[in-house]
Amino acid sequence: MKELDFVSGHNGFLGAKEDYDRAKIVIIGAPMDFTVSFRPGTRFGPERIRSVSYGLETYSVYADDALDDKSFCDIGDIELPFGNVKKSLDMIEEAANKILNDGKIPFFLGGEHLVTYPIVKKVAEKYPDLVVLHFDAHADLRDTFFGEKLSHATVLRRVSEQVKNKHIFQFGIRSGVKEEFLYAQQHTNMYPLEVKTPFLQVLDSLKGKPVYITLDIDAVDPAFAPGTGTPEPGGCTSCDILEVVASFGKLNVVGIDLVEVSPASDLSDRTALLAAKIVRETIIGIG
Repeated sequence: MKELDFVSGHNGFLGAKEDYDRAKIVIIGAPMDFTVSFRPGTRFGPERIRSVSYGLETYSVYADDALDDKSFCDIGDIELPFGNVKKSLDMIEEAANKILNDGKIPFFLGGEHLVTYPIVKKVAEKYPDLVVLHFDAHADLRDTFFGEKLSHATVLRRVSEQVKNKHIFQFGIRSGVKEEFLYAQQHTNMYPLEVKTPFLQVLDSLKGKPVYITLDIDAVDPAFAPGTGTPEPGGCTSCDILEVVASFGKLNVVGIDLVEVSPASDLSDRTALLAAKIVRETIIGIG
């Protein structure tokens, strides 16, 4: 990719074209897991999501549509300096800025959830009325975590500082400290425990607005998606999340990320397969 010489070679996602200039959606990996607090390994998520995607069909029964005529490319992973959080976030921000300035929709594959922060910074600059949809088991609204402002546990707090008050919608949250839920009462729209029902209830009110979607795979119950860094029992089913994703095409999606897939914690690959299916359905919906 021109002007991003720090992007590595790769085997692209199922059905991805090689023509960046013509692509509407650009898949790019952000293989970073430097601030994780439980199980590391999400830096291997992007590669695994791509590799298992070849076990899927390009055709979707859900959408009665296929990837074949969708305008998307996969430019590989950002080659991040291992352990250097600040420089890695700067590089992710630079990549997001380039993709947005080229008039395309960035689709980032994580990596830990902190990668969302630099992406949203650039998306919010381009779309001042940006709405962020956050699917997750965890609130991620702490101001600091182990004394650090930049952490996978603080990412939505940092995001909330980049968008207008109450422009964040959080679904499926079932873990956090009390202070996070008090913060949410004042600054976000939080729907604890459930994913599908509250999302479908607010869907019509979001139509036409610029929307950024950040989907942490641990929003799904670990019975269906065990391969994640901080599994939290009690989440939605894989069927529920796919039903939610099927509605993304009704929204004006201007950016998206899918994070926290950790292949080493799931030898069955069902987490990566679910993630790949989410990518497929999203591209079909918004492509």
